[in-house]
Amino acid sequence: MPLKHVQKFVGLGLVLALLAGCATPMPRKDDPLESLNRKVYVFNDFADRVAIRPVAVGYRKITNPTSRTLISNFFANIESPITIANDLLQANFPQAAKATSRLAINSTVGVLGFFDPASEMGIDASATDFGVTLAKWGVPDGPYLVLPLIGSTTLRDVWRLPVDSYFFDPMSIYSRHNDFRFDAQYYPSLLYLVTLRSSAIDAESLLEGVYDPYVFYRDAYRQRRLYQIYRGEPPLEVIQSLQGVNDIDDADKLLEEQEQYEKQQKKKPDEKHPAQQQ
Repeated sequence: MPLKHVQKFVGLGLVLALLAGCATPMPRKDDPLESLNRKVYVFNDFADRVAIRPVAVGYRKITNPTSRTLISNFFANIESPITIANDLLQANFPQAAKATSRLAINSTVGVLGFFDPASEMGIDASATDFGVTLAKWGVPDGPYLVLPLIGSTTLRDVWRLPVDSYFFDPMSIYSRHNDFRFDAQYYPSLLYLVTLRSSAIDAESLLEGVYDPYVFYRDAYRQRRLYQIYRGEPPLEVIQSLQGVNDIDDADKLLEEQEQYEKQQKKKPDEKHPAQQQ
């Protein structure tokens, strides 16, 4: 459903921004659709600034951190069948059992998922999806894509949207099988969208000073997916392939551009200073 697709885009900003503290992705050349992707990226950024983010800011003004955590826990619990189903499709039965136990504990002891006693018991969340399932069975990622109101994905990962939404996502199934006045069946998905974008606001400062946000989002997305596929422990050779450690010239060029950009930003206050003195 449309709202389901949008929520994937707005939640991505937080996840990718947090990766900045984990590692600095190196550039990659395999982006054959970069020209088109950049245009869609600009559109998504505009849509976020004028429509999505203002709503998220309003949500934060009428809630406090505790209530936002409870609501986020609730939606994470609702979405857990996606992880359970894909763990089964990956033939990863221990992880499927673990995710099922989380759902059972948090839905009961955790009062419908508003609380997360499973994590306190050492049963940590490990989300997965149909894109990871395809990767597990050897499907290559294909070209990097930026889709309207969805954001970063690949030709392989984009299939998680229709498959997970149609077969495994309780909110999507609920909205598809109900028809309320004023389209109220979509309200849960809409609120989920708002909570995801609200969470991303905390990480926005991490993107300040980035020379090329498009490259940052692209490389960080690939890194995030790699760690999801390998459950946080990718082989060294795979990491090296992802980061393009052999493309030293490209890496040096990117670092030089970043340094020049930072110098220009430092000069701007100095350029304004004489005028202010007059």
